[in-house]
Amino acid sequence: MKHIYSGKVRDVYEVDGERLLLVTSDRISAFDVIMDQPVPGKGRALTALTAFWAAELAKVAPSHLLEVGVPAGVEVEAAGVARSYAEGRTMLVRRAQMLPLECIVRGYLSGSAWAEYKRSGSMHGTALPAGMLQSQQLPEPVFTPSTKATVGHDENISFDQAASLVGAQLASAAREICVEAYRAGAARAAERGIIIADTKFELGLIDGELAICDEVLTPDSSRFWPVAQWRPGGAPPSFDKQPLRDWLAESGWDKRPPPPALPPEIVEATRSRYIAAYELLTGLSFADWPGGEAGPGPGPGPDQRESG
Repeated sequence: MKHIYSGKVRDVYEVDGERLLLVTSDRISAFDVIMDQPVPGKGRALTALTAFWAAELAKVAPSHLLEVGVPAGVEVEAAGVARSYAEGRTMLVRRAQMLPLECIVRGYLSGSAWAEYKRSGSMHGTALPAGMLQSQQLPEPVFTPSTKATVGHDENISFDQAASLVGAQLASAAREICVEAYRAGAARAAERGIIIADTKFELGLIDGELAICDEVLTPDSSRFWPVAQWRPGGAPPSFDKQPLRDWLAESGWDKRPPPPALPPEIVEATRSRYIAAYELLTGLSFADWPGGEAGPGPGPGPDQRESG
């Protein structure tokens, strides 16, 4: 097994010509900078959620996931990965030819889409009705792709621009899969009292067929809101790293490396949201996941601010 790439969160290893091993770390980033302190349990929570959603969405599209855990015969120690560390955070996946797109689906007006709407009354260049509110539900889920930036930030693009990058047929197929996957995921989450405001999918071609790859409907790729605390006109609390973003914004940090040291209470507040997202969305106990710990309770309350 050979290490071939490390991202902000995942370390990728080559098993053979057809398969990769993804090891999801506890690293956490904000404003495109990786923090010095990890968030314990975060990698396992992301892996657990991805495995759950890959099974839930199998009727929509295949995924690249073959199995969770270190497969028999793969010596992770030889690549410098302790087997105890790999437990609960490792996925064996098929190689895919990845689309050069971030396949974002929005069901609510939030984040960068809300920022654009305030400036120009549009979302990804398409005009929206006047008078819409922050966090308002859109009439229908909308596919709003962006580029994959190797340096700096991704750039929001129109569907026509996406089609120019990958071809109209492939862009249309990606849109259909992602919107349907969002609908299915949002319906499942609603049963558990959670709104999926928006999410990002990664798609790739495996044997000529589009498959859902990388993480799926996790707090790193999605905006999860408690239904009971959602109101149009503001930003609800979310099950993600918002406590970290809020603390960094108030710390005076200039958003350039090195980042400031994180207080233990911020690490714990962030950890609790990731685990709460898993437990609320799946109805399962994180303590039962390999290497998991006891859950932290119900998750964000109304006093926890969300900056959008």
